[in-house]
Amino acid sequence: MNHVAIMNKSFGNLIAKILSGEKKIESRWSKNKIAPWGRVHPNDVIYFKQSGGNVEARAEVEKVVGIENLDQKTVQRIAKEYGLKEEWGKDKKYCTLIFLKNPKKVSPFKINKSGFGSAAAWLCAESIKSIRV
Repeated sequence: MNHVAIMNKSFGNLIAKILSGEKKIESRWSKNKIAPWGRVHPNDVIYFKQSGGNVEARAEVEKVVGIENLDQKTVQRIAKEYGLKEEWGKDKKYCTLIFLKNPKKVSPFKINKSGFGSAAAWLCAESIKSIRV
């Protein structure tokens, strides 16, 4: 399975941190069971793009940890244990921690988000070719 993670520009250049190896975990927090919850697995490939930009990088999934029924104490523990920001889990019920390996820069390309919803921040596709423009 291939995935596209759309990164929020307000958090800075996280793609550069993934490529340098500084960022080894991609976390996604949600109130509901939305992608990537239950959809991402070891050895899947994640492509990364800044919102409004092109896909710039890719990495393989080493391991996935899903944590549900979050409360403030659990969010605090996750944030401390994995070096994440506690505010990301505020009022959320689900957390997907995706451990990355083998990050690589790719020749930039666009994707077609049709059918995923305009606000989708995570896309799942059998093949990246199916959504590559």
